[in-house]
Formats: sequence, structure tokens, C-alpha cells
Amino acid sequence: MNREDAEELLLDAGAATDGDFPLLEAAIACAIHEDPSRDPQAARDLGASGVQHLSQRLKRESAEEALAEVMAGDLGLGGDLFTYESPENADIISVTERRKGLAVALGVFYLHAARKCGLTLQGVDFPGHFLLRIETEEGPLALDPFSEGRVVLPSELTRRALHAGLTPNVADRLDRLMAPVSDRAVLVRLQNTIFARASAVRDYARAERAALRRALLDPNDHRPWLDVAAAREGQGALAGALEALARATTLDGGAALAARATRERVRLRLN
Repeated sequence: MNREDAEELLLDAGAATDGDFPLLEAAIACAIHEDPSRDPQAARDLGASGVQHLSQRLKRESAEEALAEVMAGDLGLGGDLFTYESPENADIISVTERRKGLAVALGVFYLHAARKCGLTLQGVDFPGHFLLRIETEEGPLALDPFSEGRVVLPSELTRRALHAGLTPNVADRLDRLMAPVSDRAVLVRLQNTIFARASAVRDYARAERAALRRALLDPNDHRPWLDVAAAREGQGALAGALEALARATTLDGGAALAARATRERVRLRLN
């Protein structure tokens, strides 16, 4: 798979309904789009291994216990505490090789195995730290893939929410803190993380690729194109930045004012 093949796959994923979104394959395509020199088969094999182990453990363990035991125990997946800012932590192929990464990258393997085994597991766009929500007979539970899939108690969720800056009246609302998101939103969050980190170190080429992947994954959202434009401007590619701003304006008239103002500023630099 080369970069063009990866973009085609992401374009197809973007056109899929949320229920048919190919999470693992789309995550692999994102990794290949970033670095096409690698073989993605190991990531596919790890996903298949997770499904196989989980199907066996579910015969004798609860869903939340089985998930944690498979992902952290059988597969050895966990959070990277020592090199947290490493770009490899947000890349599915690198996570496969290292068996550690960011919570949202690890969550891709949890979600893939759970889907194949019939569990109701969804991502939670928790502020500052990605979590998973699993439905059990006793009600929904929050799991932390970064911490070996352990259950996060409601009091801990509230504490984390307050630490992230949420107001007390919101931090006490577990229904809001544990609101599930689509698999598409999970992968978009991962690309958002890559974009933010790359932009912070002025790696604008990498930031552009991450923003472009978001645009392909969520083709009705104008915001990724604004980020593509910013990354291209950072590289001095002003004509490309203008093209991206035009795409943003076309997608959402609500973005027109901001996009037009930015476009005029870029055009003045171009002239």
C-alpha cells in the first residue's frame, strides 16, 4: 500500500456509515499514509489475535475482565509512561511493534476485538484522556486502555473532569462524561492529536498529512481544511493554503467569514 492507496481507503472509510466504519483498516491506512515504507500485516495480525483470545476468554470471564486480560495480558498493550510525547504512540503500526502508545491508539484494538465478539464497547471523548465505555448487566463502565484496561470508578471520572477544567456541575454528570462517540470520531481524535503535536514543534508537513486524513475521514466537516490551510501556510505553500480555504468555505457557509478573512490574508502574502 502506498500513500495514494491509503488516501483511497480513507476516502472510502469517510463515505461509510458509522455502523460500517472500518476502524482498524482505516487506522492502518492512516499509519501507511504517514510512512508508506512499512508492512501493515503485523497490525492486522494483532487485531486478529485480539479477537481470537477475547472469544475464548468471554466463555469464562466477564466482558470487562476479558477485555483487560486480553489486551494488557495476552497482547501486552499498555500506555507509554516514559516517552509519552513520541510520535510513535499515535501510530497503529508503531504501537503494534512497541505494544505501547496513547490511550486512543490502544483503544482501536479494544474496539476492533469487541466489535468482532459482539460486545457493546464505544469510545468516550473524555477531556484530556480517551476512555472506553462498555455496557454490562450492571450498567455502563468506563475502561482506561492506557492503564491496562482497568475500570475507572465514577468518583475518579469526576476528579479527572475537574482536573481537566470542567465545572463542578458538569463534572458530576456521568451521563455526559461517558457519552459514547462513533469509531470515526475515535480515529479523528487520534489524527487531531497528531496534528496538534506536529504543529507544536512546527513539523508542518506532518501536521498537513494529519489534517488531510481528518478531512478524508469526515468529508462533511470544514474544520480539517482550515488546519490543512494553516499547515500549508506554515510550509510557505500559499497557493495550496488558498485551495484548502476554498474547500472549507464550500463545505460550510458558517466557516465562510473566518475562511475568507484568512484567505485574504494569505492572498496578500502571495501577491
